[in-house]
Amino acid sequence: MIPAPFDYVAPSTVDEAVQALAEAGEDAKVLAGGQSLLPVLRMRLAAPTTLVDLGKIAEMRGVREDGDALVVGAMTTHYDVQRDPLIAEHAALVKEATDTVADPQVRHRGTFGGAIAHADPAGDLLAPVLALDGELVLAGLNARRTVSAAEFFQDYFTTALAPDELLVEVRLPKHTGWRAHYEKFNRVAQAWSMCAVAATVRTEGGVIEEARVALTNMGATPVRATGVEQALLGAQATAETIKAAAAHAAEGTNPVADGNSDVEYRQHLARVLTGRAVAAAVGA
Repeated sequence: MIPAPFDYVAPSTVDEAVQALAEAGEDAKVLAGGQSLLPVLRMRLAAPTTLVDLGKIAEMRGVREDGDALVVGAMTTHYDVQRDPLIAEHAALVKEATDTVADPQVRHRGTFGGAIAHADPAGDLLAPVLALDGELVLAGLNARRTVSAAEFFQDYFTTALAPDELLVEVRLPKHTGWRAHYEKFNRVAQAWSMCAVAATVRTEGGVIEEARVALTNMGATPVRATGVEQALLGAQATAETIKAAAAHAAEGTNPVADGNSDVEYRQHLARVLTGRAVAAAVGA
């Protein structure tokens, strides 16, 4: 189908983009990579009055260091995230998850910030950002504010972004030396996760000193598997201890039943995939 008519704005700075959003009101939409928005427009499931295209804003692209954190511009493509040496060194979990996103064509066009702001609970980048205690920098008309990932994701496709705000960058605390793995279960015909696990751990002498585990598509928002993290803390990195810790993975989750699986099956997947993800991360 052909999208409904809309006004088109292509600002070259963040300030211009925020101003355009404020002037357009709540019926405006932001175009980042467009991999989720364009199909919705073509099916007329959304009919914005104004489309604000962020493609010309150079300041929203790239990865840089800022002390103990990495700063990832919201318009950085998945392809560039995959190949960035800073990501590989300091946020391996993000690279692991990005490698599983859709296909090469989508990864060349889709953007890191666009996927996060879309807040699809089946999206593969939300759980890694949550697991790494990421922070989201939001730009409004008069100021910028920083929101933790735990506060940013609020419900299905719902975030802390106000109608006149943009997600401009994501701050990821450095996890240098941490080993990571993203374990994903999906239907062969599509890349959306029925369930996935983002796990990153720091070991010393065969002992798990720190662990971060988050789940994809096990609720309206990404979920930290705190029971697993607590069970892994100080444990030997063996198959037996990892399996015992993974048994806590479904605690506190609220997955939906749909055409792919029922609730019990998703919770079973969470336990199995958590065991696989942590074991792969530690090499057990």
